[in-house]
Amino acid sequence: MSTLIVYSTKYGTTEKCAKKLAEKITGKMELFKLNANATPDLSPYDTIILGGSMYIGQIQKEMKDFYTKNLNILRGKTIGLFACGMRENEEAKIQLEFAYPKELSDIAITQECFGGEFLLEKMNFFEKFIVKNVSKIKQSQSKIINENIDSFAYKINHHE
Repeated sequence: MSTLIVYSTKYGTTEKCAKKLAEKITGKMELFKLNANATPDLSPYDTIILGGSMYIGQIQKEMKDFYTKNLNILRGKTIGLFACGMRENEEAKIQLEFAYPKELSDIAITQECFGGEFLLEKMNFFEKFIVKNVSKIKQSQSKIINENIDSFAYKINHHE
């Protein structure tokens, strides 16, 4: 089995989660960070995992652009979907439901929210102001859910 994790990240949390996940996936494993200058070749991979961070209820534009452009290829692969964000429980599940198109959600063998982080030291003034006032936090915090990463990896590794 060959697996590719394609992810988009703004402050590095999704990259951190993608790397943790990659350590738990068996078989040939590669990571690809989306950017404006490069697109991965999906043809050599059996399994494609997509991951992105959530901002204002939406997955990052780079991820939307990627899955929209590659939807036909992705339909022919084993798919896993994850999102990183600070919403919890039902709110996180609803956010994940709307992060990816129904065509991918319907064929995904696993979907999960990996939690998130507020990294104030990486935010600009405006972002800090919004986060502090809306979320009522005063310092950076991490709420990455390692159990969800473990469960996701298990489902990918044991998919027939």
